[in-house]
Formats: sequence, C-alpha cells, structure tokens
Amino acid sequence: MRIIDLSSPVDAAGWEPDPLVHEVMTPAEGAAHMCEEMKLHFGLELDPADLPGGELLSLDTLTLTSHTGTHVDAPSHYGSVGAYGVPRHIDQMPLDWFLRPGVVLDVTDAGTGTIGVERIREELERIGAEPRPLDIVLLHTGASRHAGTQRFFTDFAGLDGPATEYLLDMGVRVIGTDAFSLDAPFGHMIRAYQETGDRSVLWPAHFAGRRREYCQIERLANLDRLPSSGFTVSCFPVAIKGGGAGWTRAVALLEE
Repeated sequence: MRIIDLSSPVDAAGWEPDPLVHEVMTPAEGAAHMCEEMKLHFGLELDPADLPGGELLSLDTLTLTSHTGTHVDAPSHYGSVGAYGVPRHIDQMPLDWFLRPGVVLDVTDAGTGTIGVERIREELERIGAEPRPLDIVLLHTGASRHAGTQRFFTDFAGLDGPATEYLLDMGVRVIGTDAFSLDAPFGHMIRAYQETGDRSVLWPAHFAGRRREYCQIERLANLDRLPSSGFTVSCFPVAIKGGGAGWTRAVALLEE
C-alpha cells in the first residue's frame, strides 16, 4: 500500500492571521524542568547532572488555534443550533466518517471566487464518478501552492451554497479542500453581499452545516498527486473535548 501525505505542516515560520507560537525546550532545559516537576508534584528527587549528558527530553509548547494546519471542522463550528438538533463537537463525531473512499475534483480552473453546482457536475461527469454515501470528496483548487504566505488566505475558490447542498444530497458527510476555507475568500463574499444585499452569499458552505450535519477538512495538500478515485482517505481528527475542530494528519491510502 502506498501512503500519500495530504497534510500541511503546523509551521511557525509561515504567515498566519492568528500567529502561531512554537517554543522549544532543549533536552538539557528539559532535564532541569522535569526534575523540578517531579519534585513538585511527586516528591521525587533527581539531579539533572546524573542524567547522560545532563539531558533528558525536549519539550515543544505551541500556541495556536484548532484551525491552524490541516484540520477537521465539527458541526459545532458552524453555529450553536442546528436544524437537526444540537451540533456535535469534534470529539463526538463518528470515527467511521473519517476512513472512507475518496473522490478528488479538479477545480483548479475556478480561480478566485465561488464554485457552483454546474462546475461540480461537469467535473464528476469528466472523471466518470459519483460519490456514494459517506465517500469523502476533496476539492483540488490549487490553493496549497500559496501555503505559508498571505495569499493563501485571499487567493482561492470555495463552494457556494447550492454546490455544498448538492454534495450533501449525495450522502457525502466529509468535504475537504486544499484551500484556507471551503467558502470563498472573505473579500469575495463580503463584496457580493454589499452589492446584492443577499445574506446567503455569506459563508454558505459553513452555514449549510446548520441545516445538515457534516464536516469539512481544510488546508489539505498534495491533492495533485491523487487519482480521481480508487483510494481511501484517513483523516481522523484529534479528540479535543468540546472542540469545534481538531487537527488531523490526513493521508491517502492507495493499493499498489
């Protein structure tokens, strides 16, 4: 079996609107820290100098949102009330949603803005595939080429409301994208609202999750390395208690 990594790294060197802080405690610093902690909490005495090289273990401390890097959005991220009941948090979602056959839709021609139903239908017809219930649909927008830069948050395409509902009508419950968001960029949506007064153009893909229970995977990578179908997606989210999202090391599994 071949494994293709579909995840973007959690990288403090990349540009983020909510800055990521990554502090590293060296193995030597970790030795002093661990010895202090063991004495404080467990009454155990140990001199760091007694350890080989005066080192124990390194320790990473990160300050970041649950939407940094590749992550899965839970229904509770979309709002506090759902038409189907109380939206579930990421630790409450059924695990069998996140190990399923995948379908990749190449929508790299969409540019910046929205992707509608017709474009989704055209791509499904081109690849000769129709997602089955609980299949995971991945949108290859090409946005991952901007990962780590400010353009990643402005130059991409996202689903409009009808396109999202179209996939959900097929029984899809997990939709992924290599872009920052499954919706169009902030500027595109807000300008469309200001020009039309139509509130339905504001975050339609996310707000669809208030009517229909489903999850999104955002900030995927390497979708260009996948066939259109014939592979399995593994994208189990980290179980953050009461969380609206959880990080995932998403991968594609392909039979050799």
